[in-house]
Amino acid sequence: MDHRYRAFSFVDRISLLVPGVRVTGSWQIPASLPRFPLSLVAEATGQLAAWSAMAAIDFSHRPVAGIAGRVELLGEALPGQTLDLSAELETADREAVAYSGCASVDGTPILRLQHCVGPMMPADDFDDPTAMRERLALLLGSGAEPGAFPGVPECSLQDLALDPGSSARARLQVPAGAAFFEDHFPRRPVFPGTLLMNMNLALVDALAHTVPGEGTHWVARAVCDMKLRAFIPPATELDLEAKVLEHSGSELLISVQTKAAGRLQGGARVELAAEKGK
Repeated sequence: MDHRYRAFSFVDRISLLVPGVRVTGSWQIPASLPRFPLSLVAEATGQLAAWSAMAAIDFSHRPVAGIAGRVELLGEALPGQTLDLSAELETADREAVAYSGCASVDGTPILRLQHCVGPMMPADDFDDPTAMRERLALLLGSGAEPGAFPGVPECSLQDLALDPGSSARARLQVPAGAAFFEDHFPRRPVFPGTLLMNMNLALVDALAHTVPGEGTHWVARAVCDMKLRAFIPPATELDLEAKVLEHSGSELLISVQTKAAGRLQGGARVELAAEKGK
């Protein structure tokens, strides 16, 4: 099966495109999925912005994940729902794209991206520029057939070690092969930063469960200062570490870092809020 634009593509239709300025579109979450994490909602919003950025420079370059100043986690996305996506671009040239974006369901925002920057790389190092132009024409025209996304294989944290209320460590084994690598990217497979974000949030959640607070359930509300410093190829073994930075009343701040063979690959801070009765 050809997995291009099926295994890790999250824009079905583009309804408005002003290249390098703004873009709106949508993606229908397949009803057959067991769940659809907010990290992939962030991926969908970033992919929409990427189409506008690439169109502005005729697909000579494409953006890759770099910095997300703030990712606000406002709601949830459920299988069968349609994501309404939008992005406003501050700059888009052959060096970088800077943008903010929003994903909504039935008019209610469920995720916001603020102050995101993606470095631009030569497009033909990662994909076929002609095929990308054809895909954009499809998205602007009749749209792609919804429901093609089959989901991604479940990754799990291994060797989880907790110092309750203080820190957590775990290992993540990136798959040696997976369908999403054919989509991200066809000519240079890279482990998606948003899948790493999802696993980092899982580690943060495990640590948050050990932070004292009777009757309190900690919920991640924002990911701040998220940076990806390197491409992560298939089969990489990653070491994840989370630490409690601040804990006061109903607020919790946790940092998380990812390393490969001792070298820093990325990091972020996660803001959590206390909810009662869960």
